[in-house]
Order: sequence, then structure tokens, then C-alpha cells
Amino acid sequence: MAVLGIRIVGDPVLRTPAEEVTEFGPGLARLVGDMLETMDDVDGAGLAAPQIGVALRVFTYRIGEERGYVVNPVLEVSDDLQEPGGEGCLSVPGLGYTTPRRRWARVTGVDVDGAPVVVEGEGLLARCLQHETDHLDGRLYIDRLTGGDKKDALRRIRTSGFNGVAAATVAERARSLGSSFGPGSGTTA
Repeated sequence: MAVLGIRIVGDPVLRTPAEEVTEFGPGLARLVGDMLETMDDVDGAGLAAPQIGVALRVFTYRIGEERGYVVNPVLEVSDDLQEPGGEGCLSVPGLGYTTPRRRWARVTGVDVDGAPVVVEGEGLLARCLQHETDHLDGRLYIDRLTGGDKKDALRRIRTSGFNGVAAATVAERARSLGSSFGPGSGTTA
């Protein structure tokens, strides 16, 4: 398994809808393992495959004791909104905003062997399921902001201050990145 680099806002893969997974096997199992390791390394609540540059419908999650992944998720949500809550994103480092989300969410999909998976919940888990599914649809949480928060987020992303935060975040994360040559090889790809 390897810790992978996380793409930052501005990378086109984050704005491109991901493709359904059609090939199951060792490659998919390795992708999921790498995503789980990467999510844990950066202490994330979730990670979608496009965030590591892979345009496939796969995401991982970790909320409290609940940890796992879903391949080809299909999202269902309640009609009512949950209490306002803050949200951030590994692909938009240094920013966080109150983001509207539905009170309850369920994703149905499959695991790396094609067996059915169902994950559902309220609160943070519901927020995470919606956030990660948005990534698979080429959408970022900042797209859900309105009014002053949206203007502020877009302004901050356009500024050199955000570029500095993003560069520092990428540099910090790079210390954990794996190499195809193995740990400690001293070689970067």
C-alpha cells in the first residue's frame, strides 16, 4: 500500500464526473487500500478517487468508529436539512465553511469483489457520504455555498494567500508519499 498525493482545487480531475468501475480485481483492491492509507495519513474523514487523480466512482470514509469504502455508490438523501455544520476538504486546504447538507443519507454500491454494500447515517456520516459522492460527480463542497460564504471562498482561492496554503499543504503531505520504488529508496517518480 502507498500514501498518494491529493489533488488541489484547480486540477481538472476534480471537476470531471468519475466513471463507473467495471473491472474488479487486484488493481481495484490496491486502489482502495491506497486510498484508505492516504485518508488515514492525512487524518481525513473521507477521500474520493478523483482526489488522488483517479477518475473512478470509489470513495473511502472514516467517521468515528465507522470506516470503509464504497465502489459505484448511488446516493439517497432525506428531504430535510441537518443542523448547519462546518465542512472542509482535503482538496481545498485551509478553508472551511458552514455547508448545507441533508439530515440523512444512504449510499448503496459494492465492494472490491462486487458484493453489495450499504452505508447510511445522519449527522457527520450523512455529511461525509454526500461530500464524497459530490466529488464523484465533479463537484466540490464550495459549489454548495451561497451568498457571502461563496464569494469569500472564491476570492480566497483566487488569492496568492491560498496558493501559499496549498503549496505548504502539498509539501507537508509529500513527506508521507510512497514511491513505486519502495520506502527509503531515495528515488522520486
